[in-house]
Parts: sequence; C-alpha cells; structure tokens
Amino acid sequence: MDMRSSESIKMTGGRGVLSEQQTKAILAKMKKSDADNPILERHLEVENAITGTPLVTGNKISLLIDGPATYASMFAAIKDARQHINMETYIMEDDDVGHQFAQALINKQKSGVQVNLMYDSVGSLSTPRGFFQPMIDSGIKVLEFNPINPAVARKDWEVNQRDHRKLLIVDGKTAFVGGINISSVYSAGSFSKSRKPKRDADAKDVPWRDTQVRVDGPVVAEFQKLFMETWQKQHGPDLGEHAYFPTVAPAGNDIVRAIGSAPDEPYSVIYATFISAINHAEAKVYLTNAYFVPDPQLREALKNAVARGVDVRLILPSKSDSSLVFYASRSFYDELLRDGVKIYERQDALLHSKTALIDDVWSTVGSTNLDWRSFVFNQEINAVILGTQFGAQMQTMFQRDLDASKEITLEQWKERPVSERMKEFGARLWERLL
Repeated sequence: MDMRSSESIKMTGGRGVLSEQQTKAILAKMKKSDADNPILERHLEVENAITGTPLVTGNKISLLIDGPATYASMFAAIKDARQHINMETYIMEDDDVGHQFAQALINKQKSGVQVNLMYDSVGSLSTPRGFFQPMIDSGIKVLEFNPINPAVARKDWEVNQRDHRKLLIVDGKTAFVGGINISSVYSAGSFSKSRKPKRDADAKDVPWRDTQVRVDGPVVAEFQKLFMETWQKQHGPDLGEHAYFPTVAPAGNDIVRAIGSAPDEPYSVIYATFISAINHAEAKVYLTNAYFVPDPQLREALKNAVARGVDVRLILPSKSDSSLVFYASRSFYDELLRDGVKIYERQDALLHSKTALIDDVWSTVGSTNLDWRSFVFNQEINAVILGTQFGAQMQTMFQRDLDASKEITLEQWKERPVSERMKEFGARLWERLL
C-alpha cells in the first residue's frame, strides 16, 4: 500500500469535507499535543489510504467497560431521545434486561419518538416472537434480519449470513458500538472482587467481560448510513421522514472512522483495516478478542510484526460459550507462541470483548471477532479511533485485563494433555464454519 503525504489526508466534520488548510490545522494541533509520539500521523496516513468511509473529526468517544456501565449510558440516551432511535442487535433476550429495553423503547415510541429495531433471526432464535409483539403494537418498526424461515424471507435465503452488529443510534447525534448484546448475562461487572466464580465454573455462571463505546459527534451520521443500508437491503418498512441526518456540532476532538462489513461486499473493509494497521505497527499490537480463529494472512501479519520487534500480545478467553471455537482458537497457540506472540487468557470471566490498540494511537472497538465467520459471513461494525488520549484509556483497560489474565508460555503449552490436543485438532477441522 502506498503511503500518502499529510496533505492528502481527507477528513470530514459536521459540515462536510474539510479543506486542506483545515485538515493541516487539525494535524498540527494533534502533533503539538502528541509531540512525543510521531507514529500518529503515519497511522492517519495508513487509515486514510484504505477505501471506505471517511475519517471524521469533532467527536467525543466514551469508553464503556462491561454491561452495567454500557446499559446505564444507553438507557440515559434513550430517555433523552427527542426525534428517533435506531437499534440493531444480534441478540435480544426475553429476560430482565431485554424487557427493560423493550419497555424503554415502547415508552419513547408512545411519547412521539420513532423507534426502529432490527434483530438477527439466528442470534435471537431463543427469543419468542411474542416478545416483540408489544413493541410492534406500540408503533415500533421491528425487522427480523434474514429470517431462518425461508417462507418469510424478504430476499435470497442466506441462513449462514447473520447480522452480528450491536448498534444504537439516538437522534442521529449519539451512537453506541461494541460487542454487547441485549441480555442479562451482562448484568454483572467482570472486575468485581465480591463475586469470584469457581475456577471450573461454566460459561453461564461467570460474569461477561465486554466493551462498548459511546460516540457523540458528526461521525454518527456514518453509523446511521450503515444502519439505513442494512434496513433497505432487508426490505424493511419505510422509515418515514424523521430527519435522520441532522447537522451535528462538534462534541470533542476525537478522529473516528465508522466501518462496517457485509458478506455481499467484495471484501471486508474491517479485515483490510486490521491487517493494514498490524502490518504498519512499529511498537505494539494489543488485541483482545472473544473468538480468535485467525486465517493465514492474519497469523503471518502477527508473526511478521514480532519479527520487526513489535510487542504483540493477545488476551483471549479461558472459557467460552462455544467449545468448538475455544478449541479451534487454542489450536493456533503453538504456532504463534513459537514465533514470539505473547498469549494471555482472561480468568474469572467470559471474555466477549473485541478491541485492539496499536502503537498507542490506533484503537478499535466493535462487534468483529478475528475469525472466518466475522470476516466472511457476518455483518459487523467497528469504530476506529485515532489519537493518543483515547489510546491511553485503551492501554489502561488492556492492562486491567492483563492483570486478570494468565500468561500461556510455550513450555507450559507443550505439556498440555493429549485429550486437549485431540479437541483442538477436531475443532480446527471446522474453523471456516464456526
């Protein structure tokens, strides 16, 4: 990939594409505040070179760790909604949290706020259709993504193509993006010292560790576009005229790119973004991921980074809600450990987070796992944030997870039981379908 000069970096703000002079002024301001980190502009150039949605300045990013903090912020935003609410989720459970969200959305719909809800048919398979009926009766427009029943499919029946996105947009000004579904499994925080699960506890008996971001500012329009595109592709009902794209004033100084991927596109922009950022890493690559089943190109990118002297660390689950994915992931440990990649497993929680921090300046939070399903079969969505201030928050969060993790060394890994190796071998056979 050809690197571009800073003059060719294109940014947008609340009023459209910024001029070259405005872009230079923003870069100069960032250089002044990040004088000790010259890597920032290089990552801006790399990110700008990837085709897709624009880099947008003037945003405020709030990092939300685990369900309680995320849900509190989401409920506050829903309560303050005045025009419209668009929500897209993989899982919406028929449980306490699901009913809390349903009632909050119904209340806003009855107050005159238009609510549009899209949920995945497979992800919400255990949720009875009756759960959604009160929302429909209140006037909420509810759309089931790729129904598993071919008789009610609104386009070509593609049961393997799922909407894995987690997205909430309020009034076109605030968005929530990350890995958190609507489910009571997120009711407890994962760093609580008062509730330590047993070492051999099942996945359902431990708190879930996940990450979300709240985004305020002009880039929310790009997330709104992604929601609208999916709704239209699924032939959802007309969303009406509700000023879904208002003029949004700057809310902060964060530069953000909204990136989405879909299986009907020629390639995954999110995958290309990950690979490019790793290939250009100069100091560190810190990945936290729930379902890690890397393809050959991703493995090579990680190993090549180590060979360049980059500190590459992975925080992965010590237990999972999918044993097949868990053992398929572990089947790659030997190869990666031998080439210097450091691997840690998060203890006392079920890791469901999907985040990355590269060189302290390039961060991403979203729904995308580092596996075949996310890059080939799923609709995914991520926010890429450029800058050292948010990078510092990501570093603090990563260190907290690291402190709650156990390092897997090559020496220890060689001593694992034969029974574990057999599970890994069997799961590896299914890696492209997990």
